[in-house]
Amino acid sequence: MHVLKSPGAPFATRFATRFAAGLAALALSTAAFAAEPQVALKTSMGEIVLELNQEKAPIAVANFLKYVKSGFYKGTIFHRVIDGFMIQGGGMDAQFHGRRTNKPIKNESNNGLSNEKYSVAMARESNPDSATSQFFINVVDNPGLDYPNMQGSGYTVFGKVVKGQDVVDKIKGVLVDDIHGLENVPVTPVTIQSVTVLKGDKLVK
Repeated sequence: MHVLKSPGAPFATRFATRFAAGLAALALSTAAFAAEPQVALKTSMGEIVLELNQEKAPIAVANFLKYVKSGFYKGTIFHRVIDGFMIQGGGMDAQFHGRRTNKPIKNESNNGLSNEKYSVAMARESNPDSATSQFFINVVDNPGLDYPNMQGSGYTVFGKVVKGQDVVDKIKGVLVDDIHGLENVPVTPVTIQSVTVLKGDKLVK
């Protein structure tokens, strides 16, 4: 008759050590996966860092990051600035020339996120599923833009400002005028000079 023997202390110790190491590695990989991407917008008035919520707005975040990584936003301007409402950019350069965009994306406004102060959302036309490259940063709480307002299809919030709120506040207060048939355009262009995905120690904690 075979007798099942105890594995003994050395085996148990090795097993416990390997198990603990495996758990630590899993925790690290889960933390890395869970970390929300951050993007730095270097503007002519200072730097703004956005943290993107890919869990709640995966389509909008993937779309935004495509434009970021392709260099699309470099040289674009905040072309619509309304103090007490929002600042909008990502669609045209300082000469008011538009850029070729990717296909419009599906609206994700019913994601539980609100157009609160310093949140970032996708700009769009009257069709809910018409957002492409343009985005806006709310400078006050704008619950009227949330789902189910705006005829049952609000504006998709996909992130928030985690650094540079003071820069947003400076931009919202610039002098604006009607220029090239557009309203509320900064008289002195507010240009996005570069947009970078942050990594490692560059991330805002």
